[in-house]
Amino acid sequence: MTSQHHHSPGGARPGGRPSPGARLLGPAIARAAVRAAAPGGLRFTERQLYYATCRVLSPGSALLRRLPRTPAPPLRLTAFTRALDVRGRHTVEGLLPPVPPGTGGVYAVHDRDGTGDGDGTNEPDVYAYGLPRLLVCQDPSIARMLLANHVHLEAACPVLTAVDALPLDPRLTAALERAGGATVHVLHDASPSGLALPARIRAALGPVPGVRVSSMGLVPRHIAALRLPSGRGPAPGPVLGTGLPPGLLPAEARWLARGRFAEVAAVPPARLVRTVLRVTRGSRPPRASLRSDLRELRDTGFLTWPSA
Repeated sequence: MTSQHHHSPGGARPGGRPSPGARLLGPAIARAAVRAAAPGGLRFTERQLYYATCRVLSPGSALLRRLPRTPAPPLRLTAFTRALDVRGRHTVEGLLPPVPPGTGGVYAVHDRDGTGDGDGTNEPDVYAYGLPRLLVCQDPSIARMLLANHVHLEAACPVLTAVDALPLDPRLTAALERAGGATVHVLHDASPSGLALPARIRAALGPVPGVRVSSMGLVPRHIAALRLPSGRGPAPGPVLGTGLPPGLLPAEARWLARGRFAEVAAVPPARLVRTVLRVTRGSRPPRASLRSDLRELRDTGFLTWPSA
C-alpha cells in the first residue's frame, strides 16, 4: 500500500504537474499494451494492462521462468493509474473502457458487437433451447474482455457475471437441464471468495439432474506454476474454510490464511483466452464417483492452467 509519507513513483508534483516517474512509466505502458494485445489485436482491461506493465518492469523474469514463485507486483497500482492518467487512456489501443456500475446479465452467444451491452433477458435464444455450457466470471471486467474478444462466439458459450449468477434465473436453470449433461464453468480469482464461488453456484442450482459445476480456477497452486504476481490483504480469519474445495492442499490453505490472493487479470490475456476456449469447448469428462479425488481436483480447476 502507498504510504502518505512516501513519494509514489507515479505521483504528481505540487501544482498538478506529473512527476518524472509518471512520465517514465509511459513507455513501459506502451510496451505492455503491445504485449497484451498480441497476437491478433486482443482487447484487454485496465487491470490486465497493469499486470502486463508489471511484467515489462520485472527484471530477470525470463531467467526465473522455470522457478515456481508468487512475487509481489513490482509497481504500485496507484502509480500505474496516475501514469495512465498522464498518458491518457484513449491513447492506449486495445484498452477497454471500464464496466459501468450495474452492468451485467446473460450475454447471448450471438452478441454481435462482443461488448455484452444490455440485459441478456432480451435474448430469448438463451432460454428457448438446451444450454450445454455456461461461463460464470467473478470479475465483470474479465467477462467484458472475453466478450470483446468474441470468446462467447467461438465457444458457443454464454457469459454470466457472478453478481448476476446468484440467484440463478429459473429459465436459465431449465435451459441447462434441457441440454442434458450441461456444464457451468466458473472463472474466479485465487481468493477465499473466489474459491467459494463454485460451491455457491452449486447450491443455487440445487438438485438439477445432469448439470455439473466446474471451477476453471484460479487456485493457489496455479499462481506458483504460472508465476503470477500475488497481493496481500487482511487475513480472512475463520471464514476461510467456508465453501472452500476439499481438494485444497494444506499449503494452499495456509497461503490464503495469510491474506494472499491473485487475480485472473494477472494471467496474460492471450493465455486467458486460450484456456477459456480450450476448457469450454472441450468434451465433458466421463462421470466418476462424486468422492473421487481426481474428480475433485478436476472440478476445482487443478488440471487446467499449467498446461495452457
